[in-house]
Amino acid sequence: MLDRPLNSLGLPKPPSETRVVVAMSGGVDSSVVAAVLKDEGYDVVGVTLQLYDHGAALAKKGACCAGRDIHDARRVAETMGFPHYVLDYENTFREAVIEEFADAYLAGATPVPCIRCNERVKFKDLLATARDLDADCMATGHYIQRKMGAAGAELHCAADPNRDQSYFLFSTTPEQLDYLRFPLGHLVSKAETRALAAKYGLPVADKPDSQDICFVPNGNYAAVIEKLRPGAAEPGEIVDLAGQVVGTHRGVIHYTIGQRKGLGIGGLGEPIYVVRLDPESRQVIVGPKEALSTRTVPLREVNWLGDAAFDSQGEWQVKVKVRSTRPPRPAVIRPISATEAEVELLDPEDGISAGQACVFYAPEGSRILGGGWIWRGR
Repeated sequence: MLDRPLNSLGLPKPPSETRVVVAMSGGVDSSVVAAVLKDEGYDVVGVTLQLYDHGAALAKKGACCAGRDIHDARRVAETMGFPHYVLDYENTFREAVIEEFADAYLAGATPVPCIRCNERVKFKDLLATARDLDADCMATGHYIQRKMGAAGAELHCAADPNRDQSYFLFSTTPEQLDYLRFPLGHLVSKAETRALAAKYGLPVADKPDSQDICFVPNGNYAAVIEKLRPGAAEPGEIVDLAGQVVGTHRGVIHYTIGQRKGLGIGGLGEPIYVVRLDPESRQVIVGPKEALSTRTVPLREVNWLGDAAFDSQGEWQVKVKVRSTRPPRPAVIRPISATEAEVELLDPEDGISAGQACVFYAPEGSRILGGGWIWRGR
C-alpha cells in the first residue's frame, strides 16, 4: 500500500478530513492562521481563552485574551464560517501565571509571564482541550517554525528575525511540538500577514499588535504587584557595593536590575545602576556599570530540544539569548543534571536577572535547542 501524501500541515490525509484547533487571541496573527487553514479546506475550530477580568480588559488597549479580543475572534470565525468557542481560564491563569509573577517580583526577580502562559496554559490546558475535540493538531499565530529533522520535529527561528518569538517558546516540549503547528513562521514580514488579513476581508486586518503583558495596564508592573500583594511596596535603603547608604527608595518592586534612571541619587561622580535587589532587607544595591557584567549564569527547569540527552555529555557549544531583545551570543552549557545547568558566556553580558530565561540556539543555522530559567544559584 502506498503512503498517503502529506497535506500542508504534514499529516497524511486530505485537509477536509483534518481537524485543526486554532488558538485565537483576537489579534491579526491567529486570525490569519484560522482564515488560511479554512480557505485550504481544513476542518477549523477556533478556541479563545478568557484569561482575566473583562472589565479590566475593556479599559486597556493593545491587550489580548479578554473583552474586545474575544469579540474580534468571534467575528473572524463568523466571517470565515467555522465554529468558535470561548473557554473561561481566569482561575487557571491567575494560579499558574499571575500569582507566580507577583511572588517573583517580590523576591527581586524579573519574571517573564508570557513564557509561563505558553508553558502552563496555552500549550498545556488548551492543547489538552484540542485533543478532547478530536483535533489532529493545534495551530497558533506565533512567529516560529517547526521543521522535521532526522530525529523528529524541531523548533526553528522565524524567517522574519524582527518577529521571531523563539525566546518565549523555548519551553515547548518535544511531545507538544509533535502536535503543534505554526503556519506564519515562514513569512518574511508582518506586512504579508496583514495582506492576507485584507485578502480574506477579516475585521482585524488593521488591528494594532498587542503591547506589554496582557494583565499589566500601561506597563506599570508595580501597580499590579501592589494590588495583588497589599503592603508590598515598603520603603528601604539604597546602598552601594560596600554597604554604605546612599539614598532611600519607595519599594524594591519599583526597581529592576540594570536600571539607571529614577534612582534619585546624584553627586557620586559616575553613573550608577541597580546591580542587585535584596527583598529580605528591603535594600536596592547600586554600583558602576561594570558591576552588572556577568559571565556565569545558573539555570534550572531546563527544557532540552537537542537530539541526544541533555546530560549525555559534559558540555554543549551553543549560542544563547539572556533577553528577548538581545541577539544570541556564543556560550558553553555545562549540565548539572537533566534539568539544571551552568552557562558560561564567552563575552560577559550586563543586567542579567533572576527570573528571566536563557534560550539555547544551535551554533549554526536556525534551530532552537531549548533553554532554562535563570536563578541566583545555590
